[in-house]
Amino acid sequence: MKISMTVNGEDVEADVEPRTLLVHFLRDHLGLTGTHWGCDTSNCGTCVVSIDGEPVKSCTTLAAMAAGHEVGTVEGLEKDGVLDPVQDGFMRCHGLQCGFCTPGMMITARALLDRDPDPDEATIREAISGQICRCTGYTTIVRSVRWAAENAHSEQDAEVTS
Repeated sequence: MKISMTVNGEDVEADVEPRTLLVHFLRDHLGLTGTHWGCDTSNCGTCVVSIDGEPVKSCTTLAAMAAGHEVGTVEGLEKDGVLDPVQDGFMRCHGLQCGFCTPGMMITARALLDRDPDPDEATIREAISGQICRCTGYTTIVRSVRWAAENAHSEQDAEVTS
C-alpha cells in the first residue's frame, strides 16, 4: 500500500506492506535510527515518537495509521543545528546513561512541555511513567526535563536576537 506523511517536517511517501509497524518504517525505510526498537509489546517505551504532537509507541502503531499525519522523531528535535532545550537538558543534567530509552524520553518530554511549559516533578514522572529506564533511576531524567522547562525561554530568546 502507498502511504504518505510528514516526518520531521518533510513530506515522505512510500509503498509498504499493510502490516509494517511505524518503528520499522522510520528505521528501515527512512533510515531514522534514533527511534529505538525494544520490547515490541509497548511496555518499554523506547520506540516513542510523536504523531500530531502526541507521544505514541511506534512498535504497536502501523505505519498506515500515521498516513496523513505529522510524525516527529528525536532527529527532528534540533532545528538548524540548535539543540532543543530537552536535548540540551539531557546533556547538561546527565539525563541518560546507556541512551537506549533517551530518544523516547525526549519525545515524551517535548510533548509534555508543549502542553505544560512548567511541569512539576510529579507531572514529569507521570508523563514518563509509560517508559522504562534501567540505568538512571529517573532522577536525572526529571532534572533534565525541569532544566528544559526553566531554560526554554532563554534558548528561544537567544535565537531571536542572533
